[in-house]
Amino acid sequence: MQTQKHISAYILCGGKSSRMQTEKGLVVFNEKPFIEWIIDAVKPITNSIYLITDNTDYSKYNYPLVSDIHKNKGPVGGIHTALSHTSTHQNLILSCDIPLIKTDILKRYLINSKVINTHISFVSDNTRDYPLIGLYTINNLPKFEAAIRDNQLKLMTLIQSSTYHRIEVASKDYEALNNINTKDELQTLIHSKS
Repeated sequence: MQTQKHISAYILCGGKSSRMQTEKGLVVFNEKPFIEWIIDAVKPITNSIYLITDNTDYSKYNYPLVSDIHKNKGPVGGIHTALSHTSTHQNLILSCDIPLIKTDILKRYLINSKVINTHISFVSDNTRDYPLIGLYTINNLPKFEAAIRDNQLKLMTLIQSSTYHRIEVASKDYEALNNINTKDELQTLIHSKS
């Protein structure tokens, strides 16, 4: 399968999630940590995969670990770090809590979408936006730098001040976007797939 040379992928591993009470990317679902499900979805798309984290437990996956430039700035800080680090124009940004994400979903809605002249594309279902399943161009870097400087850390507010495109997914694909944030949500997911 053809990988994209012009896209880098950055997975925001976050820190110790207060709601999950453990390192979210390393939470196990169906015998694999969340991070492995996401890496497996990204591998057919690009060889340039980076994990935004300080946690050396992720070293075993043999992808470069990139430390946040500014600590404790949430997703805005993670995306700022990715855009400061990247050498590609287009950058796939993913959170570490979407274990049902699939290569096909990423390709169909983001990688192969024909959206042009937009700095940010992200997926949405009928009710929620998922800005951490998105493509961000390097043009966004000054805006993210300013947001960090001014401590404006609401990601959707920042996106709405840019040129963006919200991509509606088909209802059959809603499940793949699910963020798993709590132990209860994890149990619900495990039971639904057993």
